[in-house]
Amino acid sequence: MNLDEFKNKIITNVYHIDPERELPMHNHPKYDEVFYCFKGEGLGVLEDSEVQLEVGRVFVVPAGIMHTVKTNTELFVCSFQIPPVED
Repeated sequence: MNLDEFKNKIITNVYHIDPERELPMHNHPKYDEVFYCFKGEGLGVLEDSEVQLEVGRVFVVPAGIMHTVKTNTELFVCSFQIPPVED
């Protein structure tokens, strides 16, 4: 495995989600996604369950699973999309 190549395929984002913003359910067919809450609180929503998000909590979404995040106040999260490991 080429570690530098793998590292360059990781996608990072920072999101500010306010209560008026409704994000649609979606998936990433090949990438797992990890959300880290660094301010506020909300919910990580999967096809069949929800995870409470608050400062310091993570929400892990396996590849191919429908998901979204939502809040009634404000929510700030970092997102990391992790590619599959290719040998």
